[in-house]
Amino acid sequence: MEWIDSSLCTIRCLELGVRQAETSAFARQRRTHHFLAKEPTVSNVTIVYYSSTGTNYALAQAVAAGASAAGAEVRVRLVNETAPDAAIDSNPAWRAFVDARKGDPRATPGDLDWADAIVFGTPTRFGNMAAQLKAFVDTLGGLWFQGKLSNKVYAAFTAAMNAHGGQESTLLSMFNMIYHFGGYIVTPGYTDPSTFASGGNPYGVSVTTGQANNGPTDADLAHAQYLGRRVAEVAAKIRS
Repeated sequence: MEWIDSSLCTIRCLELGVRQAETSAFARQRRTHHFLAKEPTVSNVTIVYYSSTGTNYALAQAVAAGASAAGAEVRVRLVNETAPDAAIDSNPAWRAFVDARKGDPRATPGDLDWADAIVFGTPTRFGNMAAQLKAFVDTLGGLWFQGKLSNKVYAAFTAAMNAHGGQESTLLSMFNMIYHFGGYIVTPGYTDPSTFASGGNPYGVSVTTGQANNGPTDADLAHAQYLGRRVAEVAAKIRS
């Protein structure tokens, strides 16, 4: 009967070895799963804008709030004022805004290099972006040459005095440079009720100030917040 006892011992040892192997495999699987588990992706969003009397400043802050609410790290950057003092002083609201925002951080190419998503904002100037924003864009040749503006998310906002003052053409003209960058254009489209409430512009956020230079309405700001959130979420998906 000695050979039977020996065989039983062998079987028990094999069973024990299998159980130990299964336990080790399960432990390895858990460690691997823990290692592969990803933290929620956070995107970096830079908002680069020009404002003369404060409308686009308010929109920039609203876009930033929306992006932050989506979990993004956000930089808001004003471009340099290039207009002569004589022009600025001709409009008290313009002078007041320039003086109030003297200490605000200024946009640099490094802010775009850092970002996963970039939102440009500008007043409408004859259907195009303001010269101040264009002057900044013209400093981005080095980043463009290195390919550091490609594969990022882009969006835009603008404001004009009249309902047909060139808001849509301004947004579309800004998209031309993004084609050259190799970026991904993200618009609000008609994906949220805020677009309809703000006037129905699917290309980006736009505001009509009127001759009284009224700032953005609550509906406009809600639309800007939605754009910021949408941009941050899309950028996070691309980054992941």
